[in-house]
Amino acid sequence: MRRMPLSAETAVKLAEYMKVPLEHLMHMPQHILLQKLGEMAKAQAGESKQHLETEENKSE
Repeated sequence: MRRMPLSAETAVKLAEYMKVPLEHLMHMPQHILLQKLGEMAKAQAGESKQHLETEENKSE
Protein backbone atom coordinates (compact mmCIF):
# COMPACT_ATOMS: atom_id res chain seq x y z
CA MET A 1 0.00 0.00 0.00
CA ARG A 2 1.27 3.46 -0.89
CA ARG A 3 1.69 6.06 1.79
CA MET A 4 -0.80 8.87 1.81
CA PRO A 5 0.73 12.02 0.32
CA LEU A 6 0.54 14.64 3.09
CA SER A 7 2.28 17.97 3.14
CA ALA A 8 4.66 18.49 6.04
CA GLU A 9 2.39 21.19 7.47
CA THR A 10 -0.69 18.95 7.32
CA ALA A 11 1.19 16.05 8.89
CA VAL A 12 2.35 18.21 11.80
CA LYS A 13 -1.15 19.64 12.38
CA LEU A 14 -2.72 16.17 12.24
CA ALA A 15 -0.15 14.73 14.65
CA GLU A 16 -0.88 17.57 17.10
CA TYR A 17 -4.64 17.09 16.69
CA MET A 18 -4.36 13.34 17.30
CA LYS A 19 -1.78 13.83 20.07
CA VAL A 20 0.59 11.26 18.58
CA PRO A 21 4.24 11.57 17.57
CA LEU A 22 4.80 12.41 13.93
CA GLU A 23 6.67 9.13 13.45
CA HIS A 24 3.56 7.16 14.47
CA LEU A 25 1.39 9.17 12.12
CA MET A 26 3.52 8.23 9.13
CA HIS A 27 2.89 4.52 9.74
CA MET A 28 -0.88 4.71 10.30
CA PRO A 29 -3.24 3.07 7.82
CA GLN A 30 -4.60 5.37 5.15
CA HIS A 31 -8.26 4.88 6.13
CA ILE A 32 -7.55 6.07 9.68
CA LEU A 33 -5.66 9.12 8.41
CA LEU A 34 -8.54 10.04 6.12
CA GLN A 35 -11.04 9.68 8.97
CA LYS A 36 -8.94 11.83 11.31
CA LEU A 37 -8.35 14.45 8.60
CA GLY A 38 -12.12 14.70 8.18
CA GLU A 39 -12.63 15.07 11.93
CA MET A 40 -9.93 17.73 12.15
CA ALA A 41 -11.41 19.69 9.22
CA LYS A 42 -14.88 19.53 10.77
CA ALA A 43 -13.54 20.74 14.13
CA GLN A 44 -11.66 23.61 12.50
CA ALA A 45 -14.73 24.61 10.49
CA GLY A 46 -16.76 24.71 13.70
CA GLU A 47 -14.15 26.88 15.40
CA SER A 48 -14.08 29.27 12.42
CA LYS A 49 -17.86 29.55 12.38
CA GLN A 50 -17.95 30.22 16.12
CA HIS A 51 -15.23 32.88 15.77
CA LEU A 52 -17.14 34.62 12.97
CA GLU A 53 -20.36 34.63 15.01
CA THR A 54 -18.49 36.12 17.98
CA GLU A 55 -17.01 38.86 15.79
CA GLU A 56 -20.44 39.67 14.34
CA ASN A 57 -21.93 39.97 17.83
CA LYS A 58 -19.14 42.33 18.92
CA SER A 59 -19.74 44.68 15.99
CA GLU A 60 -23.46 45.05 16.73
